[in-house]
Amino acid sequence: MSTYVLTATCQSTRGIVAAISSFLCEMGCNIIDSSQFDDLSTGRFFMRVSFVSEGGTSAEALADGLKPITEKFQMETELHLHAKRMKVLLMVSRFGHCLNDLLYRWRIGALPIDIVGVVSNHFDYQKVVVNHDIPFHHIKVTKENKLKAEAQIMELVEQTGTELVVLARYMQVLSDAMCERMSGKIINIHHSFLPSFKGANPYKQAYERGVKLIGATAHYVTADLDEGPIIEQDTIRVTHAQSPDDYVSLGRDVESQVLARAIHAHIHRRVFLNGNKTVVFPASPGSFASERMG
Repeated sequence: MSTYVLTATCQSTRGIVAAISSFLCEMGCNIIDSSQFDDLSTGRFFMRVSFVSEGGTSAEALADGLKPITEKFQMETELHLHAKRMKVLLMVSRFGHCLNDLLYRWRIGALPIDIVGVVSNHFDYQKVVVNHDIPFHHIKVTKENKLKAEAQIMELVEQTGTELVVLARYMQVLSDAMCERMSGKIINIHHSFLPSFKGANPYKQAYERGVKLIGATAHYVTADLDEGPIIEQDTIRVTHAQSPDDYVSLGRDVESQVLARAIHAHIHRRVFLNGNKTVVFPASPGSFASERMG
């Protein structure tokens, strides 16, 4: 038996859930997890269904059978085999906490992805990456070669079949063209001080202002710097008794956790773009274990 994930988006109307449920039943499939959301402000409907093909129906047959439903509701659908791991390209500069955290989660099976490579504009983490038997690509970026460097990155994306790019503290601004081309396929992480504390040493600035909460935001990358649709956020409380170094340490922890959760949601098709924001379906208690192991 094969497990599939079906995602669907369309204008909200009556009968969508019934149509999909009836279709899957007729095809000999058993639904094991289903989530849907009707956005009253935009009139858009979002649905994610995880199901088992108990009759051995192929993906091709399922896709063909869905066509009348997609045409009727003018629906955008995607059908994915649950066991197929998403190809992910990681990018990092000189802060390695997110990279190291992702590599660990990947190694123990907590983040079921296929890491096709790591790109960096520095050599700091070359040994770490190579020791994990993952290809390391050094692509230097300067003001003079920025377009050429980005072309190299896009060539790598094409060659490896990359489906998701993760900026694990990659400290270079991507061009508008790349953001447009990879819309919904690049995830970034940053501390949640923006736009209050810009520039160098944001944690020191936060300490000097007596900030009581620090946090992190994971979002899709758009042409508007650090303002793309938000996928995941979290905060942690700090006090006057903690030092700037404590702020940095705690901030790195929350950044790593938030980024990992955002990637986990994306690779399991739980995130839907909804204009300038997202719809993120949580993993149900019964489905998390199977998603963990991929």
